[in-house]
Amino acid sequence: MMIGAMIVALVSAIAIFAPWLAPYDPDHIVIRDMLLAPSAAHWCGTDTLGRDVFSRLLYGARISLLVGFVAVGIALLVGTVLGAIAGYASGLWDNIIMRWTDMVLCFPTFFLILAVIAFLEPSIWNIMIIIGLTSWMGVTRLVRAEFLSLREREFVLAAKSIGTPPVRLIWSYLLPNAIGPLLVSAVLGIAGAVLIESGLSFLGLGVQPPTASWGNMLTEGKDNIQIAWWLSVYPGLAILITVLGYNLLGEGLRDVFDPRLKR
Repeated sequence: MMIGAMIVALVSAIAIFAPWLAPYDPDHIVIRDMLLAPSAAHWCGTDTLGRDVFSRLLYGARISLLVGFVAVGIALLVGTVLGAIAGYASGLWDNIIMRWTDMVLCFPTFFLILAVIAFLEPSIWNIMIIIGLTSWMGVTRLVRAEFLSLREREFVLAAKSIGTPPVRLIWSYLLPNAIGPLLVSAVLGIAGAVLIESGLSFLGLGVQPPTASWGNMLTEGKDNIQIAWWLSVYPGLAILITVLGYNLLGEGLRDVFDPRLKR
């Protein structure tokens, strides 16, 4: 968990302080410096337009984390509301919400996103909203399961017996006790959102150039892999390390909130 927390903290610091850490303007084109190998002047080399790869990596971290946090925030909001209604109300509402959730889960998420994006203009805001609106199903099932378990506890029954309104019961008694699993789901969801955004940008359907994104940097690297290995290696490593960090942190938090899962 500590390793994951350190990686997440490092990547977050890089994203926040990118304007001060980047040695060059990430969008500054210098044709005479195109495809320079890594050196003291350009630590990660330059791309086909002479832009500094290291600077673009730093700014790419901002895009990846922004997409991850906003998309997961949307998924948590939608999933928590639906899961709370299904778990607390049960009966007809539970059946309607869970059957809809099961139906959406039948579609492969990535291809569902591709189908939606085909009708919209590729942009960072569209990407964040689409990823969020296609990632709520797991949160819904998680919150529903937690509420079904919690609503029969003594403290909830006691609150019901004194006439506590359902909204207050959910907000003050049930939801705070489901925060642990939700936090784990959010951390793991950020890793998934970063991967999805990178994949979409790699396919040219995500963040559009000249905005620096690890995914569209990989696309450029693919076209020049035989003569400029650094264009593929460094963005790939950035994605790998970031996703690994969030996964390690998520697994660590899961062990903290549920010690029974420790091996």
